[in-house]
Amino acid sequence: MEEGGQRDRGRRAPATAQAEERRIFLELGEQNFDAICLSTYRTACKLRFIQKRCNLHLIDIYNVIEAVRDAGLNAVELNAGISVTRLENLVSSLFNQLSKRLPTTHTINPQQSTVLLVEFLLAAIECEPDSRLTVLSVKAMLATLCGGKLVDKLRYVFSQVSDPNGVLVLSKFDQFLREALKLPTAVYEGPSFGYTQTLARSCFPQQKRVMLNMFLDIVADPPQCLIWLPLMHRLANVEHVYHPVSCSYCRSNGMTGFRYRCLRCRGYQLCQNCFWRGNTSGSHSNKHQMKEHSSWKSPATKIGRALSRTLGCVSSREPPHPVYPEEPERTLNLANIVYDMTSQHSHIYYTKCQKFYTRHFLCFSVDSPSRQDDEHKLIARYTTRLAETEEILAEIKRLRAEHDAVCQPSPEKGSTNPTLLAELRLLRQRKDELEQRMSSLQESRRELMVQLEGLMKLLKAQAAGSSHSSPSRPSPSAVRSVGAVPSQTHMYPPQDSLAGVGGDVQEAFAQGPRRNLRNDLLVAADSITNTVSSLVKELHSGSHKQKHTPFVVVLCAKLLNMDKKFDF
Repeated sequence: MEEGGQRDRGRRAPATAQAEERRIFLELGEQNFDAICLSTYRTACKLRFIQKRCNLHLIDIYNVIEAVRDAGLNAVELNAGISVTRLENLVSSLFNQLSKRLPTTHTINPQQSTVLLVEFLLAAIECEPDSRLTVLSVKAMLATLCGGKLVDKLRYVFSQVSDPNGVLVLSKFDQFLREALKLPTAVYEGPSFGYTQTLARSCFPQQKRVMLNMFLDIVADPPQCLIWLPLMHRLANVEHVYHPVSCSYCRSNGMTGFRYRCLRCRGYQLCQNCFWRGNTSGSHSNKHQMKEHSSWKSPATKIGRALSRTLGCVSSREPPHPVYPEEPERTLNLANIVYDMTSQHSHIYYTKCQKFYTRHFLCFSVDSPSRQDDEHKLIARYTTRLAETEEILAEIKRLRAEHDAVCQPSPEKGSTNPTLLAELRLLRQRKDELEQRMSSLQESRRELMVQLEGLMKLLKAQAAGSSHSSPSRPSPSAVRSVGAVPSQTHMYPPQDSLAGVGGDVQEAFAQGPRRNLRNDLLVAADSITNTVSSLVKELHSGSHKQKHTPFVVVLCAKLLNMDKKFDF
């Protein structure tokens, strides 16, 4: 394996003084990745840290393609330059869409991730003095640093560096290598993985026509300049893999990540931290051949698989990547699914879209005629969809208007029957009058009860004064009343007849014969009788048939009964 040792590798030479002051490079220096002896693992660890720190491991290549299309960079020549503002808008939209997709338990700061990633990309561009920010550099760096499957990323890269026939264009691939290798140079690994003009030819020395499947063989057998790229993906896959064995050097219980087993020393195994830093013990040496394990298999599982291979029960090893057709995928012919635009709305929308397209994309005339035709057809399809949407919205508005007209009563319907309206007004007026009358009757009842209560208190006071003056009380049966009608004489009513006023009247009439007290009581009784009589007449009048308060009716009946039975 390739070793770099602890010697000065000149990793700070390509970086500028401004890049050293950037925050992401300060955090990178705190991780102490320079202690790793192997340059391949050192580069992969650094780029993996940059990927996770910028949250690019949460974004796959399809999200990158979508953001590039939204920014309008898919229709621009690869060598065309772009501004820093446009790069910031592209990266900002990338992380804003990511924050919307993530669950509430896993949130990110889109603004902070945008600043960190833009800083790193600009630092990578500044590694070469004469380099500039181009569309290809943005696509190459984002496709290299994003997450997802390596095969999908390489397919996208091949689509950018191949011709319409699906054959690799070596000059475009050379430009891609030049931009992609700026990433190791930005993390001070330029001496190990820097760009040279012979790299593109050395990647495919024997093939004259490199097709897609040949290009994807980089996954299984990468060239020396790109050996760190598959390793970075393997690092991501084994970050949480646990091996229940102890390291032969640090004696740690269990390993996480890669596990390295010596093929010469029996039972000698190292964790990834000890192996990357060149730690050895006992008779083991760094020159011994080591085997890298990315998963743990028990001894029983290993014996079973060995027997299966011996008996031929296990098929051969699967290919490192799927096999794709050699011919490139043809562009979709939209002529059969684009509707005939005959309506006026379709024509208006098509004219607007055509003007917008001409105004914004006329400067990008470097595209091929077939791509422009496909884009025109896509615009026509979107125009038709917009026209259909407008028609649906108009239909919804019309249905809502009809529904509101049906639900809302018209004034003509209300004036068709004036008799009902007049009766309704009379009933409401009669109802108000009855409510007012009921209120007045209840007020009169309250006044009568107050007067009766005052009389009861007065009678009790008189009875208390007479009890102190005379020791004996006359019999109630000897008391007779002389009033307005002296010819009528009544005995006292039974006690249950006076229960409505609490039985206090009977006690009051049982006291000694006092002329002035009887006169006052008779005057009060006449007043109560007259008032109650008028109240009863009102209640029993035939002018209205309303249900009055039962308590008032009972009280009036008992008071009238008292008036008939008593004769003073």
